[in-house]
Amino acid sequence: MYKGYFPREEYEARWASVYAEMKRRGLESALVWGRGGGTYERFQEVFYLSNYYSNQSGAVQDWHGIGTASAHCAVILRQGQEPLLVTDDIEGNWDASQLPLDNVVGDNDVMKAVIGALKSTGLSGKVAFVGSDSVGVKYYRQLAEACPEIQWEFQDDLVAVCRVIKSERELDAFRTGGETVTAAMNAVFDALQSGKSESEAAGEAAREVYRRQGHVNLVLINTGVSTAEVLNKNPIAGYSDVTPAPGDLARYWVYGAMFQGYWIDPGRTTVVGLKPTPDQKRLVEAAANSVTEMMNAVRPGVNVDEIVKLGERARKNFGGADDQMATRWPLYGHGVGLYWDMPMMARNYHGPHKVIRENMVCTTETFMALDGVGGAGFEQVFIVKEDGNELLCTTPMVWW
Repeated sequence: MYKGYFPREEYEARWASVYAEMKRRGLESALVWGRGGGTYERFQEVFYLSNYYSNQSGAVQDWHGIGTASAHCAVILRQGQEPLLVTDDIEGNWDASQLPLDNVVGDNDVMKAVIGALKSTGLSGKVAFVGSDSVGVKYYRQLAEACPEIQWEFQDDLVAVCRVIKSERELDAFRTGGETVTAAMNAVFDALQSGKSESEAAGEAAREVYRRQGHVNLVLINTGVSTAEVLNKNPIAGYSDVTPAPGDLARYWVYGAMFQGYWIDPGRTTVVGLKPTPDQKRLVEAAANSVTEMMNAVRPGVNVDEIVKLGERARKNFGGADDQMATRWPLYGHGVGLYWDMPMMARNYHGPHKVIRENMVCTTETFMALDGVGGAGFEQVFIVKEDGNELLCTTPMVWW
């Protein structure tokens, strides 16, 4: 018997939404490709449709005679049919009580299972392929060679456009995740202010997340003047063993799948000891105020271009120095869901959902810097509401 977090009818509504989008595009069938195994970039589409997540290690690797495409999985969609889930494990090894559908097959040899499922369903002609940005070339070649009767048509945003507006149950999951990430962000602040190292602060954040059944993708901490130059001093970890001194600038992010896979990624900047210099105070408050101004402007019916203009104006008015993070991420926010979602609040964004709608979950963010001082960054995460947005991370923006 199914015992997952979301009831079966939640998934039925999702399937209906995706099938309606397929009909709008003239599609009868689709193959939705995904990857789990500890990564989050391309797990979301399969997970959204089936609640299946692979815990296999060895993503994007073959098992040299034992199996192929470890940690990959797929869902086959056919109009009028319950979706067919293809897992990366043999029958009996997955927890059926967590799967809201009955149509499930699987094998350690994922390509064998996917090809077998395609053959058994008799799909031919035009079939949408969702996930061309995550399928390996050798795996796609296997599909093309094994199923010449299928003409694949890449439709990577097919499911994504249906995930942008969140259901009430999804919003409740976000609220739970918001409590988790708030505790983690507060833990970083408390650790740095009490004389602990960046690595100790990251450990305190991780403890808060994992004890609440969330998952950290990265804890990004950097302190001192180098905050204007690099995201962190130790890229593979995201934080270093440096213990900041009183008066050091401290910028930090904690992000990941905080509850039921739902992604939250707030950022904050402060000063160790809470006695900022005039330049530090001006830098931190300018960045914090810009993010708050943009967040308050995000409302249903607003075009993302309006938010971008606010962010650009604030950065121009502040002046300051070049900031590596601002050039790395030339945007002022984005949607979130089971990872980043549409829309991107960026000047060059021309994708779907450019006009904000109620019950999107969005962020606003910015980075600013001053020579000889460092860089400040902030990001707020919130549910879009007509009568005022609902914050998901309540960690204060400015502590002094």
